[in-house]
Amino acid sequence: MVACYCATFLKPEMLHIYRQIISLKRVEPFVIAQKREEADRYPFERIAIVGKPAAHFTRRFWFKQVRDAPWQVSPREVRKLMEILSKINAQLLHIYFGHIAVHLLPLIQAWPKPALVSFHGADVMVDLDKPAYRAATQQMLEAVRLVLVRSDSLGRALINLGCPAGKIRLQHTGIPVDEIPFRTREWPANTAWKFVQACRLIEKKGLRVSLRAFAKFAALHPASTFTIAGEGPLRNELGQLAAELGVADKVFFPGFISQTQLRELFYQSHIFLHPSEVGGDGNQEGVPNSMLHRTRRNSGSDRERPEWNPGEGAR
Repeated sequence: MVACYCATFLKPEMLHIYRQIISLKRVEPFVIAQKREEADRYPFERIAIVGKPAAHFTRRFWFKQVRDAPWQVSPREVRKLMEILSKINAQLLHIYFGHIAVHLLPLIQAWPKPALVSFHGADVMVDLDKPAYRAATQQMLEAVRLVLVRSDSLGRALINLGCPAGKIRLQHTGIPVDEIPFRTREWPANTAWKFVQACRLIEKKGLRVSLRAFAKFAALHPASTFTIAGEGPLRNELGQLAAELGVADKVFFPGFISQTQLRELFYQSHIFLHPSEVGGDGNQEGVPNSMLHRTRRNSGSDRERPEWNPGEGAR
């Protein structure tokens, strides 16, 4: 039994996490979460919800505002989580996202069995300019048995932080290739090129770069269009930027769409954009999931990455 701790199970954009968990074959996953979202979109039965205690916000205020340090679970929360791990006879604890593992450091230190953490991009460099946050992250990296990363660049960032290279494993992101049949593209009539980008509308996705590049292309090919699928805090700013660039009538924002709708959008498009960048807060990309899907739709290859062996973490 592998206990998978994911603070929110799951946000709409976390399809990649869901696929990782339900695709496990050699072990049985059990999810522990603080709250459940999108249950219809991501059905899963083996789950325990451990809500935030009444004093959570007081403790968080004390840690963040008074001590300027990342908050961590209380002894009472540790006991509750240990009870669940014992009840399900978990042999391995997988904590999704590095900053969550920092919050759970007292649990990692108290639990006698192996724990590992997986980093996905946004959780590597944020707040590490603060000494207390940096020290807590280093303590967490020392306490876990293995560290999984989505890309080599994330691994290098953790090594620079002091994580031993021998602990780090590159966890390849799999995609269900049988659900995404290859489809050839045809040259657009009248150079009506269709661009697409699908992601959360946040800084690290490089959306401003995408819009500026599209505006220059559209000046030469005015029949072209650009669809940006997703939701996020930059939505209004991106709409204003499209207007300033003179392409507001060529740029479309359908919001967060279903996988079926996204698949059709990709099939109907010619050019996929995703110029990732490091955000001002240090937030960086792991491996863009939408890029993996887009690559598959344009490739005849059915080669899959080898699955990570969870038994390695228990050794």
